[in-house]
Amino acid sequence: MKPNASLRRWITGAGICLIVGCALAAESSPESWTRLFNGKDLAGWAPVHDVSFEAKNGNLRLVKGMGWLRTEKQYGDFILEFECRALEEKYDSGFFFRAGLEGQPWPKEGWQLNLRYDALLGLVQGFRPVVPSETARIPVNQWFKVRLEVRGRTAVLDVDGERAWETDKLEARRGYLGIQAENKSFDFRAIRILELDRAPEKGRARS
Repeated sequence: MKPNASLRRWITGAGICLIVGCALAAESSPESWTRLFNGKDLAGWAPVHDVSFEAKNGNLRLVKGMGWLRTEKQYGDFILEFECRALEEKYDSGFFFRAGLEGQPWPKEGWQLNLRYDALLGLVQGFRPVVPSETARIPVNQWFKVRLEVRGRTAVLDVDGERAWETDKLEARRGYLGIQAENKSFDFRAIRILELDRAPEKGRARS
């Protein structure tokens, strides 16, 4: 009986490892992620208000303006990754998520990762800080990587592979992703998303 019990334990353990391994592989698989910027043009993005963005040297460049550049698609729960660098001193921008279309020059509904030099990567709702910045100022022209995971009311932010903050103060809703323009130039690259609540395409029945 003992060999059979040991065998059962081995099979159970192997099964758990297989399940966990498959889940991690699905998350890291290139096929699971969607590139939001193709490096060549602004396909999939739409300017809002008076802004200037362009594709330059493989980067999505914020040139100038007061407004934002949004995705054409809305997202709810997701893992978002991107790299960015400021191109001017006392830089100021932001990355919106679950944002609405009302408001000028920026959406009045939704959330923002602050990209202001003295409040870097704090969480903002509208114009109200929700989670203070814990990230030291990053020099101009230095790339840094952001990973934001959003599930329901929770969000987790990593900067250059280090945990920056966690919160459970979100509102569970869908909205646009977008880059805020405040007349300070930025570069963005390697922008990709993994949808965790992929909605059915319009006109296609749920399975």
